[in-house]
Amino acid sequence: MSRVIALRDAIREGMIEEMRRDESVFLMGEEVAEYNGAYKVSKGMLDEFGEKRVIDTPISELGFAGIGVGAAMNGLRPIVEFMTWNFAVLAFDQIVNNAAKTLSQSAGQFSCPIVFRGPSGAAGQLAQQHSQTFESWLANCPGLKVISCINPYDAKGLIKSAIRDNDPICMMESELLYGHKGEVPEGEYLVPIGKAAIRREGTDVTLVSFNKMMLEVEKAAEELAKEGISAEVIDLRTIRPMDYQTIVESVKKTNRLIVVDESWPFAGISAEVTYEVQKYAFDYLDAPVIRVNAADTSLPYAAVYVDAYLPNPKKIIDAVKQVMYVK
Repeated sequence: MSRVIALRDAIREGMIEEMRRDESVFLMGEEVAEYNGAYKVSKGMLDEFGEKRVIDTPISELGFAGIGVGAAMNGLRPIVEFMTWNFAVLAFDQIVNNAAKTLSQSAGQFSCPIVFRGPSGAAGQLAQQHSQTFESWLANCPGLKVISCINPYDAKGLIKSAIRDNDPICMMESELLYGHKGEVPEGEYLVPIGKAAIRREGTDVTLVSFNKMMLEVEKAAEELAKEGISAEVIDLRTIRPMDYQTIVESVKKTNRLIVVDESWPFAGISAEVTYEVQKYAFDYLDAPVIRVNAADTSLPYAAVYVDAYLPNPKKIIDAVKQVMYVK
């Protein structure tokens, strides 16, 4: 039996279930305890688990990320919440130089089962330092797994899988999606890490994206259907390890690919997807791959520039018509 709940509630349910199942799991971060989380993701968790397992930290991302890494190396399973991944840049030394490398540096003697999570990407008029996406930065580092959620069902299943995983995992959420509602089963379930989801089947063009850009892609697919263009929509869900097979098999069917990525175009996820498709499905392509990215600049504050900066359904539709050779 399913219920309709918000994404923030789905993440919380996943964390609570894992904390009840395994006493080594704990949550730490800015405002996660007394304030119930900056986005109310951890609402009520302090009351159930107490201050030793739901821990408010100082505003020191490098410091508490390091504490989390040390705890993971010593047998615990921390969940480290960043108020935003923009602030986590300060903690990249711990994430990239310690968490990601613990297993290889110790010749397999120590693992680092830790989940770093928080919102990524633009969330309205928050300007340059609060609107960035870091999926490509993190996925570039061997030893890290990077996951991304768009709906409550996946959010709960992915956070549970991430907590149980023995590798360090970065979970990329969206500030704009915490209130996004969807069906979530009442019973136990997991969403596998490393498997993309086909959200819509189609025959004319493949649209690949992740996180909140999936909403723009789905709107574009609906509009294209009205014009007789059938789009297959793929949600990556996991950025690393990426499910190339699902993408390639779709392109073999549709012969065209559009990759929609909120991050900057240079050296991004869209570039990686494009490379893999030309490597494994070049002979199936009837048109060059087109990437729809954010503008190659820092995000300005003004609302009119925010709209111009980000991918949107019109930009996606225009790209589809370009690879379809229609006006």
